[in-house]
Amino acid sequence: MLEWLKTILGDAYTEDIDKKVSSEIGKEFVSRTDFNAANEAKKAAESQVTDRDKQLETLKKSTGDAAELQKQIDALQETNKQAKAQYDSDLAAAKLSAALDLGITKAKGKNAKAIKALLDTSKMAVKEDGTVDGLDTALETLKGSDGYLFTQEETKPQGNGFQTGTQTPDAPETKAVADAFAAARGTI
Repeated sequence: MLEWLKTILGDAYTEDIDKKVSSEIGKEFVSRTDFNAANEAKKAAESQVTDRDKQLETLKKSTGDAAELQKQIDALQETNKQAKAQYDSDLAAAKLSAALDLGITKAKGKNAKAIKALLDTSKMAVKEDGTVDGLDTALETLKGSDGYLFTQEETKPQGNGFQTGTQTPDAPETKAVADAFAAARGTI
């Protein structure tokens, strides 16, 4: 649900407008989750390229025998392997965090940080479609135990509580109600 749309449109807001705007936004824009993940991946890749350029410059400057160069190459390869593992780990954590934020927002969570603290994310993973496996079940459980962390849906009663239409004084329902009031007042 697009809460900001409710704020802008006020009384003119309808669920139909919300659905139409949501579907059109999905066609033209990238979700914040995908953008943030791509941006983090870009920054990490740029950093790795810079590090590798420095390593190559160091190798160019070094003089010595082939064995010494091979040791440096092996050390750099190990460092790069560790850096890639760290990058992959950080990227997976960023994707999970972004997907959790999106899932919590869709579930109308009020405080994503508090909700994340209550979730056991060690067993959760981001699926191909960008959702988190097991998040819906975990959020439903939290809604039951810690409902204050979620926005409650407001239900508006239909009508004003009065039955419309005219009833005749001779109708059985009308007579039964009138008799009940008369009995209660002690006038029968």
